[in-house]
Amino acid sequence: MAEAEKTKLSVEKKLLAGLVVSILLSTTLIVLASSSKETVFSPYVRDADGAYQYQQLTKMRDSLGEDDGYEIYNTMSTPMLVNDWQDPHRTMLIITAPEKPFDAAEANAIHDFVTEKGGKVILAASSTNAQRVADEFGILYFDAPILDQKWFYEVANSVGEREPEDQTRLWSVASVNQDLDDMDEASLRTPCTEELVSNSQVDNCRMPVLFHSPTAIQVLDVEDDSREVSVLASASDQAFVARSGYDINNVANPKTGKTDLMIRIDYPGIEAYDKTSDKDLGKVDVTGSIVFVSDHSVLANHLWDEADADLTGKQQCGSDLYPDNAHSCWDTDPDGLVAAQGDTKWNGNQLYFRALIRDMMEFDNEELSTTITRNQDEFNIVFDESRHVSSALTQPFTEAIGAVVLLTSDTYLKWLIILNLFALLAIAIMVVPEKENWRHVFDLTRFRERPTKIDSSLYQVRVREAFLSKVRQFNDLTRDEFVRKTPAEIMQMVREPRLVELVSSARSYSNEELREIIPIVRRWGN
Repeated sequence: MAEAEKTKLSVEKKLLAGLVVSILLSTTLIVLASSSKETVFSPYVRDADGAYQYQQLTKMRDSLGEDDGYEIYNTMSTPMLVNDWQDPHRTMLIITAPEKPFDAAEANAIHDFVTEKGGKVILAASSTNAQRVADEFGILYFDAPILDQKWFYEVANSVGEREPEDQTRLWSVASVNQDLDDMDEASLRTPCTEELVSNSQVDNCRMPVLFHSPTAIQVLDVEDDSREVSVLASASDQAFVARSGYDINNVANPKTGKTDLMIRIDYPGIEAYDKTSDKDLGKVDVTGSIVFVSDHSVLANHLWDEADADLTGKQQCGSDLYPDNAHSCWDTDPDGLVAAQGDTKWNGNQLYFRALIRDMMEFDNEELSTTITRNQDEFNIVFDESRHVSSALTQPFTEAIGAVVLLTSDTYLKWLIILNLFALLAIAIMVVPEKENWRHVFDLTRFRERPTKIDSSLYQVRVREAFLSKVRQFNDLTRDEFVRKTPAEIMQMVREPRLVELVSSARSYSNEELREIIPIVRRWGN
């Protein structure tokens, strides 16, 4: 008995040691595989090296979470889970800089999230990696950056000197919820000040937004009366898609007519269940919304935060670099804003997108209980980090975690499954029985010859029987049904002249003839 307990204790120790080693080995491999890849466009990276810190989303996360009070989450597995989230009509998914395309299932899940559950989405990309999702909503992403010789902003270096002119660094003046073609002249030229934004009075004004090498997007002709499409921002009439160099006269660089930068699509009248204005749980009408942005950098730290923008040299309209180089800014261009009607200063892209996010959410929904609409922590913002490319070594781990998340959205059950996987790995390592020592002995007294060879005279019979068995199976006949067939009926099934002869003739075939017939038998019926 004591020996049994000792053995049992030894196995448990081995199991524990195997589990610890497995976890340490997995963690080490992930760290080593990821050490050469810099993370960008993450809402959690705060100490990236050099300029990489300016390409994160940490300032956006802080603004929306700490300042505005939204509940902040992230998803690392797949956007297919969006429809399983709690209160999807009060949840916004933010997808920034997808480094790999969406598959059809993911694109369809996002479409259902918006059009059936009333979810909110902002998809910011400057490549066709977002095209699969855009197809679901009738939007086209172009495959090259756009140049705008008129609406680009100036950048200075650390000593205030002008950086080389870059006409892919665009500025635009964007509306929050109105199509630019539907706005009157006064609204187009009125700036949305911080006071108007804080009071949610953004229907009849616009704000400057800076872009960093955007592409162009376009609304396709789609018959869908359930949606409302609004172009929120566009480039100037001199913009073109730079597919082949920077020459506007190159026929390979198309002018799209109206070069859109941001498009919003709303789906009003979607039924959802929530706490209603009379404090009971019931049906409420909500609006699903998605905004396509043609540039992922609009949300990055160096354009989101005014202080980071200043450190990286972005120039306000008051800079002498604009008049000195003979091009307009958003408060001097005829299609821009008028300073006399309000403050035209650019406060970082955060002022615009915070206003946009609030407008897309259900704060003004009178059917919802005021205990929801008055508290921003009742609304969720989810950053999608699943679109970033993993290295070859980390990909299996990422896919495994994604599969686990697809199995369950329950946190405790998810970790239980993961720990069980590690335990099974440890068991497989530690409990596989060892092979007993053995040695191979040649015993000449027990030597036996190989089995008796097939009589060569039976080759033809075996080929014929094998072929007839194939004919029977091909025609889905039982053995009894096949036996009752007449020779004429069997010949009709076979039809191949040489095989008909094999079945019906009594002549003897040589081995060479059988070798020629066997490939014909194999091909028959295929």
